[in-house]
Amino acid sequence: MVVLNRIYTRTGDDGTTALGTGERRKKHDLRIAAYGTVDETNAALGMARLYTADAPDLDAMLGRIQNDLFDLGADLCMPGEAGKGPGGARLAVTAEQVARLEREIDTLNADLAPLRSFVLPGGSPAAAALHVARTVCRRAERLIAELADRPGETVSGPALHYVNRLSDFLFVAARWANGRGAGDVLWQPGQNR
Repeated sequence: MVVLNRIYTRTGDDGTTALGTGERRKKHDLRIAAYGTVDETNAALGMARLYTADAPDLDAMLGRIQNDLFDLGADLCMPGEAGKGPGGARLAVTAEQVARLEREIDTLNADLAPLRSFVLPGGSPAAAALHVARTVCRRAERLIAELADRPGETVSGPALHYVNRLSDFLFVAARWANGRGAGDVLWQPGQNR
């Protein structure tokens, strides 16, 4: 367990930050950007949850995801498949976490009518906030995929699968939060020409 007695350490004043291994990297390093954007996704979910209290099943799913996102950040802050932090074993996202997301997507999607058009982000406050979280998650996914392709860097398969599945989950959850899709705002191609 992490214990924080003091928030500022001054160690980052030189523009670097520590990975889980203790290695220091520039704050603009791709790995730092990747797990920083995972943190942004988590913050966006925290905002979305302000609007999901009346949907306890969905809110519980989002709470589990927020915890998973810390696991994902821990996974990403440890470069190398076998990397271990100062505290011991590596914490990594698992295939079971991905499978749980898939089951939850299927559960929510079962209540939705098939889409006949693209959906504009909006509708209810919960849906709009979930769409914001979805777009931040997609940015995290792009950064993680880029990191995985970078020579000398590794990203676990489940980490990349999880963030991909999460953006799908957030899309379905936004539709579900829009009155099970009834409140979806549909794209009307060329409407304003």
